[in-house]
Amino acid sequence: MNIPQITSINEALKIYYSYQEIGNKEISSLFGRLSSATVSRLKKNVKDEMIRRNIFSYGMYKINTEVAFKLWGIDVNDLEKRRKKLKTLELQ
Repeated sequence: MNIPQITSINEALKIYYSYQEIGNKEISSLFGRLSSATVSRLKKNVKDEMIRRNIFSYGMYKINTEVAFKLWGIDVNDLEKRRKKLKTLELQ
């Protein structure tokens, strides 16, 4: 599965900690401008994984944020470490 690059560390962390479930708006904010087909593909892969894990969604068009980040390879602990280092270096 081809996963786009995140737009920013801060945006990824904000989405992860703000939303239990995410939809098209949050996915577009996380990865930047994407085609509707790409967003649908990303969501479908997460929905399939949620079914395998027996995790249900509250919203019909939403996906579980934690499952999505894990499936997409977005390591929240690594992002936090990187953000901390950027602040230490006064680059953020």
